[in-house]
Amino acid sequence: MTQGFDTVLVANRGEIAVRVIRTLRSMGIRSVAVFSDADVGARHVTEADVAVRIGPAPARQSYLSIDALLSAIDRTGAQAVHPGYGFLSENAQFADALRSAGVVFIGPPAPAIRTMGDKISAKAAVSAFGVPVVPGISRPGLTDDDLIGGAADVGYPVLVKPSAGGGGKGMRVVHAAADLPAALESARREAASAFGDDTLFLERFVLNPRHIEVQVLADNHGAVVHLGERECSLQRRHQKVIEEAPSPLLDAATRSRIGAAACDTARSVDYTGAGTVEFIVSADRPDEFFFMEMNTRLQVEHPVTEMVTGLDLVELQVRIAAGEELPIDQDAVRMDGHAVEARVYAEDPARGFLPTGGDVIALREPSGPGIRVDSGLADGTVVGSDYDPMLAKVIAHAGDRSTALRELDAALADTAVLGLTTNIEFLRFLLADPEVVAGRLDTGLLDRRTPDFAPVQPGDEELIAAAAYRWAQSWPVAPASPWDVPSGWRIAGCAPTTVRLRAGNRTDHVALTGSPDHGTATVEDGQTHSLRASLEGDRLTVTIDGLRTGYLAAAVGDQVWLARGGRAVLVEEVREAPVRPEDEHTGDAELTSPMPGAVVAVGVADGDRVAAGTVVVTVEAMKMEHALTAPVDGVVELIVSAGEQVKVGQVLARITAIEEPQP
Repeated sequence: MTQGFDTVLVANRGEIAVRVIRTLRSMGIRSVAVFSDADVGARHVTEADVAVRIGPAPARQSYLSIDALLSAIDRTGAQAVHPGYGFLSENAQFADALRSAGVVFIGPPAPAIRTMGDKISAKAAVSAFGVPVVPGISRPGLTDDDLIGGAADVGYPVLVKPSAGGGGKGMRVVHAAADLPAALESARREAASAFGDDTLFLERFVLNPRHIEVQVLADNHGAVVHLGERECSLQRRHQKVIEEAPSPLLDAATRSRIGAAACDTARSVDYTGAGTVEFIVSADRPDEFFFMEMNTRLQVEHPVTEMVTGLDLVELQVRIAAGEELPIDQDAVRMDGHAVEARVYAEDPARGFLPTGGDVIALREPSGPGIRVDSGLADGTVVGSDYDPMLAKVIAHAGDRSTALRELDAALADTAVLGLTTNIEFLRFLLADPEVVAGRLDTGLLDRRTPDFAPVQPGDEELIAAAAYRWAQSWPVAPASPWDVPSGWRIAGCAPTTVRLRAGNRTDHVALTGSPDHGTATVEDGQTHSLRASLEGDRLTVTIDGLRTGYLAAAVGDQVWLARGGRAVLVEEVREAPVRPEDEHTGDAELTSPMPGAVVAVGVADGDRVAAGTVVVTVEAMKMEHALTAPVDGVVELIVSAGEQVKVGQVLARITAIEEPQP
């Protein structure tokens, strides 16, 4: 227990709340979790010493409600609050409210949050300390006309950025003047929705950019140190996916200079606590770097810094907030080996990375020397659309970069989340990319590689395994009589047990005969295979023609989920297709929601005539917007309006095709 407080409330959820609670427990500090109605059974709730409900599922009525959090603090006697990241972690009003209530905010002073939270004022502050910044237009109150008029002087391509917030929300890369007005309109709407502030500014977009950030720590006694840098260039839509420490780009001299610039950034706003200074570095000129922004909180990717330095950043945050001096100076900071982190998201890479959801019906997380998992998951966890889609982080630490990459790939191969689709297979695809292996990174690499990714389609093996799983489930352990055994025995021979299964783009029949420990399997009148199957809990072992394969397996309803090698397959039992004539194709179309979420914009009016490609409705879920366009020329019938909550597959609009008169 630190001197000053013995109870800390964690004002967050998911994996970061679990991670903070872990350190609080090791320090002997009582932890308080908060939860919304969507998180009643969440892992962070069960692992904390005390848990308090703070409201319904929408974040604005729970995790973003300062009043609800203050009430939880009052009810539990918490003397300090750790905000995690996201939600209120960079909210100066929250920090002020805690100070007024006599509660310690485990974060920087509110003035530092305000200055660094406004990217325009942040650039001005760090420039005064000699920290290099990217050329651009960044003054308060810039209108669209101001930005359009000044873009040519900045030089295309330009990067449109919101002054408030982070996480890539509202950011747009614009390559031509003609595209700028639409980008500004879209960016303002997204920034206003995400941050309540639509202020924008422009920066020159650095070609072949690499995203490198530096971890800093500052105490209340004037000490400021940096803990080296992290390479965060592998990102999609400005959201980081894989991070590592140290960067394979920087040499020792540049590492020293960029670290010093990060410390000067912290000094420019009298910073205390843990923070991250983000720089942009051209891959073509690795000795030249520019300040982008400072995140006044713990970062998602902080574990790679912890792995190479051996320091617990959360513990240091707590001790700094309690008034203690930093236990290390700059000369004492050591970086040992290399660490790489991969973020596991609830998203479907095969469908444009659309957010997914569902109940976790089985879970496997890796372990072993040098492997760390920060996770908010547990069996039975409900993954909905109310919050960010990140589920967990898998981190590998080794003596060198190539070994760390191999160890991370092996750890991901041993990771499975059954019941929903994740990006694990895509992460392994990315780690195998030759440019990634060689360390030749830039922030556009991931987007360039994405079109090359194609999930492995299910084969006969997965269909047989799914059928065998159901077969083994139904087979009695100790039958009272031969009639209790579903072997299909007949006088003339055994009748097969046949099921119709769908997996990926295929639907086939699978016929099984014999018994799970000595049977045969035939897929859609093809070759007959010998089969042995055994099931122990959620561990399925299938031997087909002498080839033995192990799966993590689980089922719910008509669905069977199988996972091995970091790849999860959903196999569904389906009814026989009815025999009927094909429906006449009219050319009309329905627009259905590809994900659960909220309608944030409607681009047309009911009854409008639209051309194919016109944006009709925009849906947002898990911090991601998806625009639905008219697939044909026609007349729109709107079914929903802006602000409505929608389900996956829900019809949002109909387009009645307009047939052009024949000449």
